[in-house]
Amino acid sequence: MRILNRYLGRIILQYTLISMGVLLALFTFVNFLDQLGSLGKGNYGIWQAIQFVILTIPRLLYELFPMAALLGTIIGLSLLANDSELIVMRASGVSMLQITAAALKMGGIFVICAVLVGEVISPFTETKAVRGRAEALQQNIQQQTNFGLWMRDTQTYVNVGEVLPDLTLLRIKVFEFDPDKRLRSMVTADDGLFQDDSWLISNVKQTLISPDGETEIMATPSAEWQSRVTPQILSVFLIQPDQLSFWQLSRYIKHLTANQQKTDPFELAFWGKLMLPLSTAVMVVLAIPFVFVNIRSGGLGRSLFTGIMLGLGFYAANKGFGYIVLANGLSPFLGATLPVIGFLFLAMVMMRRID
Repeated sequence: MRILNRYLGRIILQYTLISMGVLLALFTFVNFLDQLGSLGKGNYGIWQAIQFVILTIPRLLYELFPMAALLGTIIGLSLLANDSELIVMRASGVSMLQITAAALKMGGIFVICAVLVGEVISPFTETKAVRGRAEALQQNIQQQTNFGLWMRDTQTYVNVGEVLPDLTLLRIKVFEFDPDKRLRSMVTADDGLFQDDSWLISNVKQTLISPDGETEIMATPSAEWQSRVTPQILSVFLIQPDQLSFWQLSRYIKHLTANQQKTDPFELAFWGKLMLPLSTAVMVVLAIPFVFVNIRSGGLGRSLFTGIMLGLGFYAANKGFGYIVLANGLSPFLGATLPVIGFLFLAMVMMRRID
C-alpha cells in the first residue's frame, strides 16, 4: 500500500503543479491586462504594473489551490485510467477508500503549502503591492520604507503605524517643518478617527521646537488634527478582507465588534480561511469518482473539460455566493460553507454511483 500511495501521490503532484502553472499564468495575464487601464496615471507606468502583478501572484496561488488540486487529480487519474491502471488496481483488491486516502494524503501537502502561502507570504506581498500601486497613483503620498505608511501634506510629514479596516489610524507621528526645512514641531498620538472633516486623535504629545533649538512639550488626552489626508486617500492603501491573514482578520473583527461596526466582509473572509483545507480535500475527493464514472464514456479531453468547468464553478460559487450573502444580510458563515458543502454532497453522490 505504501508503494501505491507514493505512486498515486507522485502522479497527482506532477499534474497539480502543471495545472497550477497554467492557471497561474492565465490569471496573472488577466491581472496584467486589468492594470493597463491605469497606465499614465500619476507615476504608474509599465514597470509599476509589472511589480504589482508579480507581488499579487502569492494571493492568486492561494486562491487557485482547490481548483489546481481538482484538475491535477482529474488529469493524473484520467491518464492512469486510459492506461487501464485504475482498473488493474480495483481488480487487485484496492478499494475506492484506499485510492481516496492515497489522494487525500497528497491533498494534505497541498493544504499545508496553501496555508503557508496564505498566512505568511501573501499578506506581506499584497500589502507591498497595494501600497506600491497607491504610491505611484497618488503623487502627494509617499511610502519609502517598511516602517508604516509615510505621507506628505505640504510642509508636514505623517507616519501612520497601521490603518485599520474602519480607517482608524494607529501610532500616528506628525512632523512639521518650516520653509527652511527645519523641524518646527512633532506630534505623536496613539490613534485617530476621522469625524466632521477632521481627525480626532487621542493621547496626544506635542513637542514644539524654537528656532534656537529650545523645546516645549505639551500633552493632552485628545485633540483635533486638520489635514488634507482623508479617509478617501487612505482607503487606496487598504487590502481586501480576503487578502488578509487569519490572525489579522481575527484581530480586526474584534476591533470592529468593540466599536460596534460592520464585520460581515471580514467574517466571510475569516470563515473562508478556515474552510480552505476542507475545500481542497473536497476537490480531491470529487475528482476520484468523477474519473471512475467517465472511464467508459470518454477520454482525457472530456474529463479535462468537465474538470475545468467544475473548478471554475467552485471558484465562482465561492466568490459569488459570498457577495449574495453579504448583500442580503445573511450569515457570513453560510457564505463560506454552503458552496463547499454543496460540492462535498456532489462528491458523495458520485462516489455512491461507483460502488
